[in-house]
Amino acid sequence: MGAEEINSGQIHGTSRAARRGETPGGERLADWADGRLGLYALAKANMRKVFPDHWSFMLGEICLYSFLILILTGVYLTLFFEPSASEVVYHGPYEPLNGILMTRAYESTLHISFEVRGGLLVRQIHHWAAIVFLAGMLVHMMRVFFTGAFRKPREVNWLFGWTLLMLGLITGLTGYSLPDDLLSGTGVRFAQGAILSVPIVGTYLSFFLFGGEFPGHDIIPRFFPIHVLLLPGIMLGLVVAHLILVFYHKHTQYPGPGRDQKSVVGMPFMPVYMAKAGGFFFLVFGVLSLMGAIATINPVWAFGPYRPDLVTTGAQPDWYLGFSEGLIRVMPGWEINAWGHTLQLGVFIPFSLFPLIMTAIAVYPFIESWITGDRREHHILDRPRNVPTRTGLGVAWLTLYGVLLVGGGNDLWATHFHLSINAITWFVRVSFFVAPALAFVVTRRICMGLQRRDRDKVLHGRESGVIRMLPHGEYVEVHEPLTPAQRFTLTQHEQPPPYEVGPLVDANGVARRVGPGRRLRARLARAMYGPDTQIPKPTPEEYRELTSGEHHH
Repeated sequence: MGAEEINSGQIHGTSRAARRGETPGGERLADWADGRLGLYALAKANMRKVFPDHWSFMLGEICLYSFLILILTGVYLTLFFEPSASEVVYHGPYEPLNGILMTRAYESTLHISFEVRGGLLVRQIHHWAAIVFLAGMLVHMMRVFFTGAFRKPREVNWLFGWTLLMLGLITGLTGYSLPDDLLSGTGVRFAQGAILSVPIVGTYLSFFLFGGEFPGHDIIPRFFPIHVLLLPGIMLGLVVAHLILVFYHKHTQYPGPGRDQKSVVGMPFMPVYMAKAGGFFFLVFGVLSLMGAIATINPVWAFGPYRPDLVTTGAQPDWYLGFSEGLIRVMPGWEINAWGHTLQLGVFIPFSLFPLIMTAIAVYPFIESWITGDRREHHILDRPRNVPTRTGLGVAWLTLYGVLLVGGGNDLWATHFHLSINAITWFVRVSFFVAPALAFVVTRRICMGLQRRDRDKVLHGRESGVIRMLPHGEYVEVHEPLTPAQRFTLTQHEQPPPYEVGPLVDANGVARRVGPGRRLRARLARAMYGPDTQIPKPTPEEYRELTSGEHHH
């Protein structure tokens, strides 16, 4: 072996040893993973992604964190809960129920509450997290609705959120029914009555679901895997898809200087946003833990086990199902008897209205897109006052929900405020039609007033509260001019003309064929974006004229 080969081997050996000494094990593992999964390119593209900063964006985070807490606490409860409808005699630490016949499901719920270390706390955190999760989703979707964040390219994400809300309602119903206490059993009986009202197939659906006559022995074992595995699995997949689309489309942002359809003003995902998100998760967890520790919810031991011949006084569902409860409570008891069959309209009509109203919410982005004919991407949010018709529709829906929530608890309103339950029922029946329409009109007028105020602010400035006397004795209030950033925020929105069908006769005097669909679209466009819904923005000429010389105070 020559000297040249020896030197070459020594150089290469030294180089390999140096590499082994300089490269930490974690970096080698990262290089190994990157070579097989492409993690570096993925992280480089997304970890520095900019997210805008606004308090309302935390509503979605509350939904995400409460969902994670639901999964964590649900796993713990699953270890001790027995989803069985077999009957046993209770012998446990809760003396008032000793010797009472009950199902294994109810007995295991008592066992979790009184004998498992931390069981009652985890149960209550789980229940409070479910309520906060659904409340957060509703408020988050309302924020998306009022600001127009559902527009292209986010229609699919709106449908994902809507599906999560519907699955959350069903998951809440199934979990609420698992303990088999008297309150939850009453809720299951309510659902069974609604299913029986379905014409022709209602009886078959009930027999299939309950495994025979109500209550049967199959409903709890069937609800358990649906509540624990099926629905959470689907929801987890939808949450992941929802977050992926948020990353892919980039986050929406409120109007302001430097913000347009292409650029985002905010903080990077790593490390700023992740640090804030991590802290906010523990804040949400801490608040839910505090609520579970000091605020009793669903005390199943106070109701006793479910019996088909009993019902609790003041039985109410959780708030998110009060909508459907109110629909059925205030509906007149109409029924039709024909050919030996009875159609319970007093139950079937409300049972049908609930999914119809929710379906209208799901398809609204596509309806608005069809009305406006707008096919552009939108990443800047609307100020609700600048879209008064949409804002009025949202407030009308919330008003309808509030009215029906009152109807769902009409007995509690009557007993707590010493009112006639018949008077409350008739109030809800009338308000079902009147209150949403009134809320729509009032909201539109408020939005128009706010548009006029914004126009005056841009032209005249902000009222300062300082009064000055002019040389000729006139007293005027000094207005402080807005900054360019404030003026931009108030005037950046577009005011496109509404869709029109155009002249019905062309230049040659030949009548144009305009279908009913186009006529309907034009009417809806005028109602949503016509002159009656927009206060014209001040022009630069108007601003210069009013802010020059003696015109400006």
